Amino acid sequence: MELSDRIANITPSLTLAIDSKAKALRAEGIDVCNFAGGEPDFDTPDHIKLAAIRAVENNFTRYTAVAGIPELREAIARKFVTENQLDYRPEEIIVSNGAKQSCFNAIMACVGPGDEVIIPAPYWISYPDMVRLAGAEPIIVPTTAANNWKMTAQDFENAMSPRTKMIVINSPGNPTGAVYTKEELRAIAEVAADEEIFILSDEIYESLIYDDLKHVSIASVTPEARDLTITVNGFSKSYAMTGWRLGYLGAPKKITQAIEALQSHSSSHACSIAQYGALAALEMSQQCVADMREEFNIRREYTFNRLTKMPQITTVKPSGAFYMLVDISKLGMSSMNFADRLLSKANVAVVPGIAFGNDKTIRLSYATGMDMIKEGLDRLENFCKTL
Repeated sequence: MELSDRIANITPSLTLAIDSKAKALRAEGIDVCNFAGGEPDFDTPDHIKLAAIRAVENNFTRYTAVAGIPELREAIARKFVTENQLDYRPEEIIVSNGAKQSCFNAIMACVGPGDEVIIPAPYWISYPDMVRLAGAEPIIVPTTAANNWKMTAQDFENAMSPRTKMIVINSPGNPTGAVYTKEELRAIAEVAADEEIFILSDEIYESLIYDDLKHVSIASVTPEARDLTITVNGFSKSYAMTGWRLGYLGAPKKITQAIEALQSHSSSHACSIAQYGALAALEMSQQCVADMREEFNIRREYTFNRLTKMPQITTVKPSGAFYMLVDISKLGMSSMNFADRLLSKANVAVVPGIAFGNDKTIRLSYATGMDMIKEGLDRLENFCKTL
């Protein structure tokens, strides 16, 4: 019996697979330093947990509207106005089971067979397979460390064809930590507007930006960009709510109506209890976000300073998120081979760059405790010296 062609053309997430393997080894008592996960090591703040507990106690445990509870959509609309200078109305907002589902819904609603979607590389691992599941073709545009892993408007224009339907922007980016400036986003948005190309803007790491840089939502740069953009965000990275599975998007009503119909036939709505927790996350103190960002910045500085002193590897200092993309090309091996040997020889788990479209790199996440970072980097340095 043959399975669907659409499943045959995709592969499971390598980042999740390696993170799971590292956690399984630790459960067996093996001392693994795990740099593979994309998950904050902080606990969900207490006021968010208490709000969810109260939701259970008040029996807010039934079906909600497909697009989310009205109070949460209104709070997200206020957040978009105050933090992103975006005037999405509540009916232009869809709450989903994580930002990943929001991205998937946006792609499924906007592209189909025969379409092309431009994706800068290195990219978050799931974008190309989401495009393939929609029946479209991902067009990968390589970027370079020399340009801080960012695609230019000229790169975008060079990759376009009459079949181009969407471009994906991820700022701050996974796995590079790249942050686009307002000027860079405006130039990309102008190219998209000229050809009426949808923009999927994944902004899940927007609160994790360093060095006094400011996050800019591409939908805010021009009215034309607003009309073409699906702005995706969520609660997992900013509020350490990964397991709560709660994301959201804002887009013109024509797009959100289509996404609401799509979601009504897949997951229906996001967990009601998690939605009340998210409401508290947005409406109460944001000090927890600032505290996490400060700690991540300490880890970023330490990790970058250590990596720059190691033999035969290089890295670009990330401006956002909590990842370092490390160039291992001078070591003369594939990223998968390097990652496998590092795990087996030194008990250090990293993600091979081939998962992100760049086989000359590996990704380290510093979303883990400082003790593990120090030990893991010691092991990485000693491993590199043996090569």
